[in-house]
Amino acid sequence: MAQVIIYKTADGVAVIHPTDEALSLMGIYELADKDVPTGSPYKIIDISELPTDRAFRGAWVIEETTLTDGVGA
Repeated sequence: MAQVIIYKTADGVAVIHPTDEALSLMGIYELADKDVPTGSPYKIIDISELPTDRAFRGAWVIEETTLTDGVGA
């Protein structure tokens, strides 16, 4: 199961795709705390939950209330 980290930006939704190498060094929550901007709430989801059509990626939206897994450190 491949997981990604999502968070809200001024331009829409950012997606972090952790590499296997990074995940071998630290857990996904540690990566999220490190890589998500300070104070930004995030959610860890299965990659299959992302829309497959990237044509309108700039229009993706997410409600901040669903970003409940943590906050960037």
